[in-house]
Amino acid sequence: MSDALEPEAGAPPSGACRPASGPGALRSLRSLRIRLGERTSLILLATIIGLAGGFGAVFFRWLITTFQDLAWGAGGDPLAKFARSAWYVRLGVPAAGGLLVGLIVKFFAPEARGHGVPEVMNAVARQGGVIRPIVAVAKAFASAISIATGGSVGREGPIVQIGSAIGSTVGQVLRLSSRRIRTCVGCGAAAGVAATFNAPIAGAFFAAEVILGEFRANAFGAVVISSVAATVVARSILGDVLAFQIPHYALVNPAEMITYALLGLLAGVAGVAFVQTLHGFEELFERLRGVPDFIKPLLGGLGIGALGLVLPEVMGVGYETIEGALEVKLGLGILVAVLAAKLLATSFTLGSGGSGGVFAPSLFMGAALGGTVGHLARLAFPFPMASPGAYAVVGMGAMVAAATHAPITAILIIFEMTADYRVILGLMVSCIIATLVAQRLRRESIYTIKLMRRGIDLQAGQEVNVLRQIRVRDVMQHDVETVPCGAPLAELFRRMVESSHYEFFTVDDQNELAGVISIDDLRRALPHREQLAQLAIAEDIATSPVIYVRTEDTLDTVMQQFGKRTFEELPVLPAGTGRQPIGTIKRQDVIRAYNQEILKVDLPGTLSARLRTAATRRTWETVGGYVLAQLEAPPHLCGRPLAELRLRQAYGLQVILVERAAGSSAHRYLLPVRDTVLAPGDGMIVFGRREDVDRLTRGA
Repeated sequence: MSDALEPEAGAPPSGACRPASGPGALRSLRSLRIRLGERTSLILLATIIGLAGGFGAVFFRWLITTFQDLAWGAGGDPLAKFARSAWYVRLGVPAAGGLLVGLIVKFFAPEARGHGVPEVMNAVARQGGVIRPIVAVAKAFASAISIATGGSVGREGPIVQIGSAIGSTVGQVLRLSSRRIRTCVGCGAAAGVAATFNAPIAGAFFAAEVILGEFRANAFGAVVISSVAATVVARSILGDVLAFQIPHYALVNPAEMITYALLGLLAGVAGVAFVQTLHGFEELFERLRGVPDFIKPLLGGLGIGALGLVLPEVMGVGYETIEGALEVKLGLGILVAVLAAKLLATSFTLGSGGSGGVFAPSLFMGAALGGTVGHLARLAFPFPMASPGAYAVVGMGAMVAAATHAPITAILIIFEMTADYRVILGLMVSCIIATLVAQRLRRESIYTIKLMRRGIDLQAGQEVNVLRQIRVRDVMQHDVETVPCGAPLAELFRRMVESSHYEFFTVDDQNELAGVISIDDLRRALPHREQLAQLAIAEDIATSPVIYVRTEDTLDTVMQQFGKRTFEELPVLPAGTGRQPIGTIKRQDVIRAYNQEILKVDLPGTLSARLRTAATRRTWETVGGYVLAQLEAPPHLCGRPLAELRLRQAYGLQVILVERAAGSSAHRYLLPVRDTVLAPGDGMIVFGRREDVDRLTRGA
């Protein structure tokens, strides 16, 4: 929907904050945006988000330092403070930090769990860019505590989520469309990366390549402006300082490109190992059913502390160890040891439910891997070559590229973090090869694998993800028409004339599905009906093998089954192994459900605002005879979850938005899910035919 259709005032979408400035201030901002024009107002908006994101990044870094001083004592190098602490402190502090993080995630924002970027990607792809404002606060404190107490995570994931939440909140407060809110989220992500790493170019490309997944001119221009604004703020407060001060490295011999290619190959394998290990630890902790979720990060903290007793280098962000690898201060043995230990430490932290990013651990492991390859190459190859530190630099980028599948961002961020152009050729070769190898070995990146576990495939497109969220049981019709396998052809012709169904399902003596007969099958038999009337029975013309779906299947599976034949409806079997038909699902039912879900996804940024502009109306015509209706929840619907009410099956209606009664919830507007329970006084927006809305209101 274009911004030109948006009203001037309205209620915020699901999870949005209420603007303190009031409707008058919002109308003024809206009027200003119209006078300036869309392009100019977008630049102004990107600048505001960039400044806010820059200050957010500075605050987040201050928060980490503050919590580090509280946990380990004030002053000094973080690694030195870890190393000189008593053994019980190294065990106890990460465990206590994990417990605090678990409590924050449980009571304030479940989205703060993990490394954050997948949640932002999901919000952009499936929620119209809507992110709850509380996420920014909860993520800042949870991640700062996790990092400060020794958790093996980085700053980039949290600051991406924090910046994105800031951008989303700005878009929600200004009542922007979903498309504009998504752009605001990208601006916030770019601002966070740019301010955190002093890398404005990489910040912009990260937002476009990973978060938005596109380089559309208007959106990319906005994220560039936001990235620049955030960098100006960070440099003004923190200074224009490179993330890593390294010696000058250069390509000594053209033959070194072979070594850099080999490094890319190894980084690709290591990146996949990182993704697999982290994924495995997440599943391991999820299988601990008897342990409360908020306790699991405590167990992860104990694991990190145990590793820290042997190798304190793996605790925290680990920039000190990275610098040691870049300056060739670490020997071959310690590089191999910290590479393996960091992999386990990061998996303990994030797999158990801790909070923090995967970017810094990827840099750490990449530096260790690159340094290892550099040391071994100098022993194995006869030609002169650069210092192992040069390979550590390139290894950082290659590991990031392999883990994130974002080679452009990896190349740019290493260049900006080191300001060293002389290793760019090796960096480019290694990053591209690492990405290709990682994608060949595993389709999912470290960001998308978490979404794939929820059935969300960003590469498959929005339509597949929408269909995967709906089960057959939510759409199926229980009116099923079966015929015995031995029914004569004359009976089938009679049913073809009288029935409203497109297909008939043949069943055997046990009433189990045996085949499907379509209208087309019967039409082909019509010219020969006189000859076949006494000879053919139902099973003679039924389709085999039979095509069916089960109640627990998702609608993308249904569409795959429809693609096998030209059927208009399919038999529905119960979950498990039962073969008795209990319903039917039609192709048009799937299409209608898809359209309603798309409407629900696209409306959060604009629906509530539209409804406020027509306060005297309760019903709005849409297309195809369907209406949007605003009504108070009828008493017969209250107190039961939506999944139990089965409004789709009973009334043909879809609940789009729920407005909680005043004082009943901290989040007044929310998108309904299966477990949503309506309460007396709640408002609801439903989508369907007018007569069905009337039936629902009457309770018929």
